Amino acid sequence: MNVADGLPVPVRTKRSPGRGQAAGRKRAGYLFVGLYVALLLLFGVVPTGYALYLSLTRPGGKWAGLADFLNTGHDYRFLPAFEHIAVYLLVWLVVLVVLVLFLALMLHGGVRRTVPFFRFLLYMPGALAGSASVLVWLFMLDPPLSPWRFVESLFHLSSLPQVVLPDHLPFVFAVIAFWTGAGGWIVVMNGALNNISDEVIDSARIDGANAWQLAFSIKLPLIKKWVVYMVILAFATGTQLFVEPTLVSTASFGEVSQFWSPNQLAYYMAFTEANFNGAAAISVDLLVVCLMVAALLVFRSKFFEIE
Repeated sequence: MNVADGLPVPVRTKRSPGRGQAAGRKRAGYLFVGLYVALLLLFGVVPTGYALYLSLTRPGGKWAGLADFLNTGHDYRFLPAFEHIAVYLLVWLVVLVVLVLFLALMLHGGVRRTVPFFRFLLYMPGALAGSASVLVWLFMLDPPLSPWRFVESLFHLSSLPQVVLPDHLPFVFAVIAFWTGAGGWIVVMNGALNNISDEVIDSARIDGANAWQLAFSIKLPLIKKWVVYMVILAFATGTQLFVEPTLVSTASFGEVSQFWSPNQLAYYMAFTEANFNGAAAISVDLLVVCLMVAALLVFRSKFFEIE
């Protein structure tokens, strides 16, 4: 109650949610988390456990230990497939981090009225499914059909088989992956930059920081964990490369090996050679590599520490 001119005046106060509302929100939270956990178990944990079981056994369930890992590791196709994916990941991650951060910083420093348009424009390629994106790029890369044939002519490329030579493939697949996946990450990084307090930016400007100093000394350190998150997920996605080399191999009439990536090799072993145990061993190899890289990045960046 307030007192004005000696008379009590009622003051409206915001009522806190009742027990029923609080209980309803709690149940809704448990429902959403429960659905996620159920799907994670059904489509994540259980298949992973089954793959691990297959990789340690022989057909019929007989225990094999590490035999499947040793056999696949000595396969003549195993090492080249992992070398291909390693070169691709190096190119892809460098291009992704550098260009995504550059474009996100440009968006953050741009005119506010134009930012939503360019953010939408950059995100649009990600709306295409992976196979559709590869088909678009097959058209773009084929010199007789490509609208960029004048650029390819500068590198003396006159046919699709020349474009998809083995030495070119990591760069070709990195370009396709960037075109399809970078837009979403630009939006994420732009959102992270928008969460930086205006007071921090204004204080840096008052202290005389220019645009480069703002970007490298203020903005990037404050979104470091988002960059680490992007690298972890991009690395995991990159190790699963399958659609791109498979479609390019078909379009180029076998110029690209059908064992170019570990995923392709695992698929061939499983569905052509009926070696499901060896295929499971390769999938577990990829899982272990991803977990090791993720753990290294998480601990080195102190990802879960609250600053």
